Amino acid sequence: MRHFIIAATVLLWLAPVDTAQNPPTPRTGDGKPNLSGVWVGSGQAGLVPDAKGNVTFLQKARPCHPAQECKPGINFERDSGVQQRRDSNLPLYKPEFWEKVQDLDVNGNFKDPDIKCYPEGLPRIGAPSKIVQTPTEIIFLYQSKNTFRVIPLDGRDHDPIRSQDLTYYGDSIGRWEGDVFVVDARNFVDETWFGEDGYFHSDALRVIERIWRDGENLVWQATVEDPKVLTAPWVMPPRLTKPSQDPLEESPKCVETDGSKLLNDDHHLQR
Repeated sequence: MRHFIIAATVLLWLAPVDTAQNPPTPRTGDGKPNLSGVWVGSGQAGLVPDAKGNVTFLQKARPCHPAQECKPGINFERDSGVQQRRDSNLPLYKPEFWEKVQDLDVNGNFKDPDIKCYPEGLPRIGAPSKIVQTPTEIIFLYQSKNTFRVIPLDGRDHDPIRSQDLTYYGDSIGRWEGDVFVVDARNFVDETWFGEDGYFHSDALRVIERIWRDGENLVWQATVEDPKVLTAPWVMPPRLTKPSQDPLEESPKCVETDGSKLLNDDHHLQR
């Protein structure tokens, strides 16, 4: 409910400050939230090393099924993927797949398809770097590996012909649920991971993305479904991105040259 400022100055301190903290959602001519613009990640707090440069990590093992023995954390004091493993919100694999997840995680330097210059796929690529919005389609542009997606917004269903052609980013269709833009993506190849920590998937992967405005900012959130390997859908925490005036830059061509030079299991630098 909108509050109106009362003329009496003695009551001014009662007026809410939400408007200043959360400006009104910008909208297009048809009344929809305006998602267009360049968006950059706001970042999250990282691990703080002590005076000797060591990082304390309370979880001494990699995630695994409760009924199984977890493999130890390899090089966790230097592993740049350690932050992801602090989160208790982990995808729940069926018991028979946890050993594969841990093997991929431990040997990520050699088995991660992203290191081999494969497309990142969904939802691993994250929030779009730029959005171009029209009444009939919304275009996502990603600075990572110069990727783009064109998402129809005309009420169509998934293309029955394209559904036979599995791709890295799937067949996406969009719709509005109130002020939230929802993208339903299906029909994926099984050659990507949906997360850095060995989170593989099957060709039954389905990704639901939700994007909405939070004042001047943009929020992106994804839910992963894969009934072949997961026991339940995995809901990723929302990610906040902020507007930017900087233009997108073309990413350099991805060429894998480091694999033969790696000497241990320290993970590559995570985004």
